[in-house]
Amino acid sequence: MAEIRYYGTGKRKTAIARVWLIPNGQGNITIKISKNKTISAPEYFGRLALLKIMEQPFNITGTNGRFDVLCTVKGGGKSAQADAIKYGIAKALLAFNPELRPTLKKAGFLTRDARIKERKKYGQRGARARYQWSKR
Repeated sequence: MAEIRYYGTGKRKTAIARVWLIPNGQGNITIKISKNKTISAPEYFGRLALLKIMEQPFNITGTNGRFDVLCTVKGGGKSAQADAIKYGIAKALLAFNPELRPTLKKAGFLTRDARIKERKKYGQRGARARYQWSKR
């Protein structure tokens, strides 16, 4: 018999996280970094603040320690990856129990943060910064 898993995809900036929730777990968050190598989230991220960000959907819905989280992340930096995992966890919790939607929606976890880096324009130094103009 196949193991039941709940899936959610999270995106933030250029980071993409694929998240699977495994019921009856101990609350471990594991990140798959290659085909057959996984490491724990504290080891991967290193900062306690990023771990707290990832656990927010569990804290708000009262499902702490009920799921193990397995995820793959690519692109972006560590902070964007943590936010992408948070969004993926929220969507996976929604797949687990649709009645959690009002709680997650009110906390703002079901809204994708669409802010991305603005592209550099030609003839300029950056997206908005111009080259310095010299009168003489």
